[in-house]
This record gives sequence, C-alpha cells and structure tokens, in this order.
Amino acid sequence: MSNPLEAIWNMLKISIDTINEPKSPLHIIEAGDVWTYLTLMVEFIRYEETGLNTTTDDEVREMLNDVIQLCESQVQKLNEFMKKEGIPLPDATAAKPNSDPNDIPLGVKLTDDEIANGVAFKLVTCLQACSKGQADSIRDDVGVIWLQFYLEWAMFGSTLKTLMRKRGWLKVPPYYYPPGSPT
Repeated sequence: MSNPLEAIWNMLKISIDTINEPKSPLHIIEAGDVWTYLTLMVEFIRYEETGLNTTTDDEVREMLNDVIQLCESQVQKLNEFMKKEGIPLPDATAAKPNSDPNDIPLGVKLTDDEIANGVAFKLVTCLQACSKGQADSIRDDVGVIWLQFYLEWAMFGSTLKTLMRKRGWLKVPPYYYPPGSPT
C-alpha cells in the first residue's frame, strides 16, 4: 500500500499527463456531489453569518471570518466549474443582514460554545462530503478539486480545534477503559 504523499504525487502525474486529452463528461454522481456540496457551502455561510451577528468575542469573530472566506473561495471555484460543465446552480439562501449582538435576546442568542461546536460539526460534514466526492470522481480534475477542498478543511480544522481546546469547548466522549485493564 502506498503512502498518502505517493498517492497525491501519482494523482498529480495523471492530471499532468491528461491535460491535452479531451475530458469525458461528468457522470451523474459527480455532478450531484458538486451540486450538493455547493448547496452545503452556501448554507454553511448563512450559519456563520448568524454566528457573526451573535458573538462579541474577537477570537470567535476572527474564526468565523476565516471560515466564511474559505467557504466563499470554494463557492466561487464551484460556481465557475459548474457553469463551465453546464450544471445548473442551486437556489441560494439570501445573505443575513448585519445586526448588533447585544440586541438579540438571550434565549435566542447562540453562545460562543454553540457557535464553535456548530462550525466543528459542519466542518466534519464538509470533510465527509469531500471524501465522498473524491471517492465518486472518475475525472482527475474533479478529484483534484475534492482533494484541495479536503486539505483546506483539514488545515482550518486544526486552527478551530486549538481555539476550542483553549476555551474548553471541545466535546470529548467518555474515556474507555477495557475490563480488566490496570487503571
């Protein structure tokens, strides 16, 4: 079994070798994965906008701005790709208007812990979607897009985990001690 760097290198070599070859059309699952992921990204941005309207914490605001920038860059790349491939774009939810976090009642307002864990949950969903897209893709250019998105999420995830660990927001399942093991 090859190591991950070797697999990436082989994929890049294949991509370079097939630059001049005509591309086959996307199959239906590739098109569906791209469409679904774009919808996921747009809805994720709306959640992040809600978080920005809710929090007053500077570190959480910075994290939300970083993840919005990441999502918007992926949305732009997918929009261009889908237009080029003739895939209809999904209907997008309208952007959230800016509001003052201090005007939101406490029973409605998301806590910083809830915002960070919501982003973490959505990050896991995005990683899974990228993995599925990569597994479903036959065309190398589509596989490279999924790989790029996955790596972007993995890098962001390490930053998010650091913030969550620092603040005590990281949800940890109970520890498992096998029966009969020394404590």
